[in-house]
Amino acid sequence: MLKTYTYPKFEYRRPPELDGGAVRRLPVVIVGAGPVGMAAALDCRLHGIPVVVLDDDDTVSVGSRGLCYAKRALEILDRIGVGDPVVDKGVGWNVGRTFFGEGEVFNFNLQPEADQKRPGMVNLQQYYLEEYQVAKCRETGVEIRWKNKVIAVTPQGEHVSLQVQTPDGVYELETDWLIVCDGARSPIRTMLGLDIDGKVFMDRFLIADVVMKAAFPAERWFWFDPPFHRNQSVLLHREADDVWRIDFQLGWNVDPEEEKKPEKVIPRIKAMLGDDREFELEWVSVYTFQCRRMGRFNHGRVLFAGDAAHQVSPFGARGANSGIQDTDNLVWKLKLVMDGLAPERLLDTYSEERVYAADENIMNSTRSTDFITPKSNTSKAFRNAVLQLAQRHAFARKLVNSGRLSVPAFYSASSLNTPDTDEFNSHMVPGAPMEDAPIAVQGKNGWLLDQVGNRFQLLVYADDASTVDRALLAALCDAPIPVEAIVVSPRPADLPGVRVIQDLKGLVAQRYDARDGSAFLLRPDQHLAARWRGVDAAKVRQAVARATCNA
Repeated sequence: MLKTYTYPKFEYRRPPELDGGAVRRLPVVIVGAGPVGMAAALDCRLHGIPVVVLDDDDTVSVGSRGLCYAKRALEILDRIGVGDPVVDKGVGWNVGRTFFGEGEVFNFNLQPEADQKRPGMVNLQQYYLEEYQVAKCRETGVEIRWKNKVIAVTPQGEHVSLQVQTPDGVYELETDWLIVCDGARSPIRTMLGLDIDGKVFMDRFLIADVVMKAAFPAERWFWFDPPFHRNQSVLLHREADDVWRIDFQLGWNVDPEEEKKPEKVIPRIKAMLGDDREFELEWVSVYTFQCRRMGRFNHGRVLFAGDAAHQVSPFGARGANSGIQDTDNLVWKLKLVMDGLAPERLLDTYSEERVYAADENIMNSTRSTDFITPKSNTSKAFRNAVLQLAQRHAFARKLVNSGRLSVPAFYSASSLNTPDTDEFNSHMVPGAPMEDAPIAVQGKNGWLLDQVGNRFQLLVYADDASTVDRALLAALCDAPIPVEAIVVSPRPADLPGVRVIQDLKGLVAQRYDARDGSAFLLRPDQHLAARWRGVDAAKVRQAVARATCNA
């Protein structure tokens, strides 16, 4: 039991399949009601896909677990309808500080540009996110079956057969598509004999969540070799409800069960905070660093996402964030395939793009781990020299690596992109996740990313909205895969039949290098697919075909 949170108990309901009749076939089944599984379910409902979620538990995650949600994940949570409660409850932050011994050697700001809706990071215990997702699932008609454990999976060509164990017995179920979000130890991955390769690092870390009143700022603090925990590292984060996350590096040759005992944990915390600081232990766990992934994430009608597909070390907040981005990439593609508007090979690009993202995360996570836990005396000497130099020299600060924090992948090499034929001077290249900017719609202030997503759209920049060819834009919308046009203009305008948004501070133009006539084709997941200096209907259709594997 936690001192600051009461776990909900979700009702188990007897599945109708237990009462006989023909085996039921469902369009999509998701295994795992964690943050990734429920993000997939909510995205499916946004796209009109009926979905059933199976989970072998009847509550939310035990302990704070996933904690830091990065700006891009928050934008996805906004799109699927749970961003506001996460930000309202959580602790937003942008600044991180790194210390060596007692002195600060390096700091960073995750959001150096102003005028963004979301901060660089929000800290929130995972159980709160899951609770908000469950509520949204109920609101949107997602069926979650609690205490339903998948015990067998059999791919059958055009569908997948499942055996599901419940308190009332075992039933069979079929699904056209199975999305697997059952965690790092993925029983389904094991059932199917699928590979996961990588590296387990020989080091252990203690997580201690403590409840205390403290005036520390909402920042990430990381120590190398602090006086209260010599020759090791320590991380401090603020959470909701006056809870603070402290991570202590332990080394490999420790007994994890012994280290979790209060008589071992409390002296460590007192050494850090001082004997006068009052606190209570909330939750304790010990974890090991590992960086691994499956060879591919799609296997016929079985699709893997989140920790079931890839795992990284927790320093860097790349676990839940990358899993949520998996579902962001997957569901719109699955919808097009299910509707017969794209071939199944479009799902190969889910694996292509998200394996690329996983490799980027694993590379950064491995580098962080090697810096935090040097594997030789030479490596440690180099690390400490870098930290000492960083106190006085800017060049060394770039080498300090206490966990490169989660950033979204740029799918710049994706086969779905249409290469540039016009010159642009912006990092909003084809494959990039969209930058946000302040805008206004019909006199009401808002944010660009809240206006886009869930379908293909064409962002057209016009100095004078009245000059836009409305007939051309209407023709783009009248297609098997419609493209909705949105006109962006520096001045407010009313254009019948076309949505117009005002570029309030000129930041859309600045961040996208947009000028009069520029056009940007947006994917349903808010990544750019193509850009031009003028609107050409044929080029837009070709780019849509390429972005959906119909070219």
